Amino acid sequence: MLIVKKQPGDNDDALIRKFSRKVMDAGIVQEAKRRKFHLKPSAARAQKAQDKRRARLLSRAA
Repeated sequence: MLIVKKQPGDNDDALIRKFSRKVMDAGIVQEAKRRKFHLKPSAARAQKAQDKRRARLLSRAA
């Protein structure tokens, strides 16, 4: 659970920015997007293999 406490001199906009930054740093949005749809285990393995191939090709090109 993320908690943002108001500091002296903080306005509402500053609290929203702090909260948004903590959410992004914690990876909550990315995790929610990943869990949005169920992926069959075979499709997950295929996606992981494809990601590895793409990373390997990109590292060779660089």
